[in-house]
Amino acid sequence: MSSSTSSPDTIAYRLSAILQRLNAGETLVIKRLADEFGVTERTVRRDLNERFNFLGLEKKNNRYSLPRYKLGTYSQQDVQRIASLAGLQGMSPGLSGEFLGDLLDDSLRGSLLVHGIKAEDIRSKEQDITRLRAAIQDRCVVEFEYSKPDETRKMLRVNPYKLALNEGTWYLQATDQGKVKSYAVSRIDRLLVSTEKFTLDAEIVAYLKKEDTVWLSQDKTEVVIKVLPPAASYFQRRQLIGSQKIEMTFKDGEILVSGLIAHPNQILPIVRYWIPYVRVVRPDGLQAELDAQLKAYVTQRMAARLAKSEVKRTPELAETSAA
Repeated sequence: MSSSTSSPDTIAYRLSAILQRLNAGETLVIKRLADEFGVTERTVRRDLNERFNFLGLEKKNNRYSLPRYKLGTYSQQDVQRIASLAGLQGMSPGLSGEFLGDLLDDSLRGSLLVHGIKAEDIRSKEQDITRLRAAIQDRCVVEFEYSKPDETRKMLRVNPYKLALNEGTWYLQATDQGKVKSYAVSRIDRLLVSTEKFTLDAEIVAYLKKEDTVWLSQDKTEVVIKVLPPAASYFQRRQLIGSQKIEMTFKDGEILVSGLIAHPNQILPIVRYWIPYVRVVRPDGLQAELDAQLKAYVTQRMAARLAKSEVKRTPELAETSAA
């Protein structure tokens, strides 16, 4: 058996499988789960007693089950979301069982988006997230001071729709004068939940549900990438870009893939990951921007290595001079 030092991906898969069975009404036995997933009984016990402590599991003779009133209440999306959040406990200070239980309250499930299984330290922002959760639930307008990446600060008044955890960073998805935007919670200060109510826009709700991302813009840009054979099958099997389509397949196995993006960060990480097998064809200038970023990174790394080697050589030169 393996130890409990599983990767985050393995943890999320195991927790998702366990929760699916609980949701279906199964009664689970620790030893059987440990044998099935190749982990220790201690790991499974931690899954059920600690990671899922906010679910209120019923325990009898070392058998675990969901309370009858909760059976079948979680959709597949709920299962994945809960499993991801449960797996974050212990990796993210501030993600207490009570806090997760509040986030996953029945009335808020549709207002929480989770992508990835990394986590930032949110202890200083847990109260803000809890207040934003309440504002979303009660449909209250919120005000806050927001620090932009360029260090400028601005007071904003927005209608909050959704909380999103994307690759470790919490975001508030809200409308500002009718435009849908995402705000990093870590950049929010002086949060005020007003008594003023707002009416949910059905089109915005549908848009956020469809997008399932933190990169929001109702004006999309078409992107076309060239994928060489070593990476082609990966793009043929999976939808990595919104509205992804295989536009052309060449005899040598190379393919052209198109899609729609709201922000360059929806495509640049994918291209970086598959270097040198993927390049951006359109929009113009995006590949040049990426090349410039990579060149700057390589230059910085080489300078750091050179500086490090110079530091190592200095004592040797001093010893030679002394001799």
